[in-house]
Amino acid sequence: MSILGLKKKQPKTFKVKVITMDAEMEFSCEVKWKGKDLFDLVCRTVGLRETWFFGLRYTVKDTYAWLKQEKRVLDQEVPKDSPIMFHFLAKFFPEKVEEELVQEITQHLFFLQVKKQILDEEIFCSPEASVLLASYAVQAKYGDYDPNFHKPGFLAQDELLPKRVLMQYQMTADMWEEKITAWYAEHRGIARDEAEMEYLKIAQDLEMYGVSYFHITQNKRDTDLLLGVDAQGLHIYSPNNKLNPSKSFPWSGIRNISYSEKEFTIKPLDKKKDVFKFYSSQLRVNKLILQLCIGNHDLFMRRRKVDSIEVQQMKAQAKEEKARKKMERQILAREKQMREEAERAKEEMERRLFQLQDEARLANEALLRSEETADLLAEKAQIAEEEAKLLAHKAAEAEQERQRLEVTAMKTKEEKRLMEQKMREAEQLAVKLVEQSERRLKEADHLKQDLTEAKDAERRAKQKLLEITKTTYPLWAGVLAWTAHSPDLTTSRLDFKDSDMKRLSMEIERERLEYMEKSKHLQDQLKELKTEIESLKLEEQQQQQQANMYSLHNEARGYVQDPLYISHSNVCILSILLDLLLCILKIIFCLTDIKTTTTYIPWIKLVFLKYNLFSYH
Repeated sequence: MSILGLKKKQPKTFKVKVITMDAEMEFSCEVKWKGKDLFDLVCRTVGLRETWFFGLRYTVKDTYAWLKQEKRVLDQEVPKDSPIMFHFLAKFFPEKVEEELVQEITQHLFFLQVKKQILDEEIFCSPEASVLLASYAVQAKYGDYDPNFHKPGFLAQDELLPKRVLMQYQMTADMWEEKITAWYAEHRGIARDEAEMEYLKIAQDLEMYGVSYFHITQNKRDTDLLLGVDAQGLHIYSPNNKLNPSKSFPWSGIRNISYSEKEFTIKPLDKKKDVFKFYSSQLRVNKLILQLCIGNHDLFMRRRKVDSIEVQQMKAQAKEEKARKKMERQILAREKQMREEAERAKEEMERRLFQLQDEARLANEALLRSEETADLLAEKAQIAEEEAKLLAHKAAEAEQERQRLEVTAMKTKEEKRLMEQKMREAEQLAVKLVEQSERRLKEADHLKQDLTEAKDAERRAKQKLLEITKTTYPLWAGVLAWTAHSPDLTTSRLDFKDSDMKRLSMEIERERLEYMEKSKHLQDQLKELKTEIESLKLEEQQQQQQANMYSLHNEARGYVQDPLYISHSNVCILSILLDLLLCILKIIFCLTDIKTTTTYIPWIKLVFLKYNLFSYH
């Protein structure tokens, strides 16, 4: 067999690329395939059963056309490119999407196509309706709104509003997003297919929804008009107004539609009404218009008949599917709610756990602080106990010191009493000395008087003796003889003077020595008293210091006890008295050397009177 024969036996194919609203598909088609073969392949691939709404559209020069199903693909005016490009789009639109669109895939394809037409401004939509439709589109894409997940700016990459709407208002993208999000938050709980259906229900009420526009003229010389073909019928528009038709021909009022080359004729059902004729620029456009009119009219008539068994089965299956999905959504919603509740409970438990951990940490810290405080308090208690012991020891020492001071005070009182007694004895001794001095002075005066009298008697006796001698010599001789015979008389007379003077002198010397000894002894005693007084002063100062320390210690302990101590004024008085006594003794000791003893007594009295010594008790 030749190579040419092998080539003839190989089936010829051609490449086709089909673009849907959300996918691109490539197929290898046989040359003999008709349009229906390729269309069915695409529908099977997509999973579409409501095929009567859709078709394969291709571009021819400056217009478009729909692939005819009864003719072979390559026999039509398709592009000669490889692969051949087709768009799988909705060719006819339902009157009521909620009743006619059964499959979810059908709804989804319509949703995507209508959404694209609105964004491309092929369908006019007001700004308010655009925001609402955008919110349903966001709900269909992202699901329920979650502020924790859908942060500001999450719609920045999505095209949701027509450019005309964005340019109409001076608003930023964040402001538009805020408006869309406000509507979006209200759609919570709506599933994707429900959101898409709500989108289509709003879109089907728009004036340009499902309308295919064509440029026509009513006659060859008139201005341009627009012909609109949709599920309701035919509409005539002015070129500047695609929203409100100037004339409409519903499918129920049309009896026949025909065209001849560029002329198109619409015959109303009411024969009384005029036939409407218009012209198109191209024959291909007339064919396309006729094709759309036939398809829309067939669907119009089909809607008003009982559904076929296939459609009934599809609707029953769709109903069951919707019920099942609804049940699944309810279950999913319950599970989601339970999961959310579980998550909230988990978050609450975690929060509670964190809180308990924080409380435990704080409690541990508080426990540690308490233990530290307890240790510190124990240490302080131990220190306080030691201080208490020390204070008790000091208190005992202070008590002992107080007792010692009391004993000392008692001793001091006794010493004071003895010293006062000694002072009184010294005063008495001084008084005795003064009295004795006065007595001795009186005795001295008497002796002096006796001496004077003796001298006067001696002088008189001598004079009388001389007189007697002069007058009576014999008598004098006898006297002399008697004197010679009696020498003791003369000697005694003569010795009287000397013996008395010597005796007096000796007595005076003896008394002076006695005075000196007594004065020295008294002076020694007074010096000892002064030394004892000085030591008592030192002890008093020490006791005063100890008393001050004891009072401060007792004030710290909460009580004050005044110890007994010798008054400083009493010590000063005693010191003054001793000094006076020393002065008196010195005066007396000095006066013993004075020959004229009559002068020292007034001096002694003057000193005693000056210091009021005799008035001291």
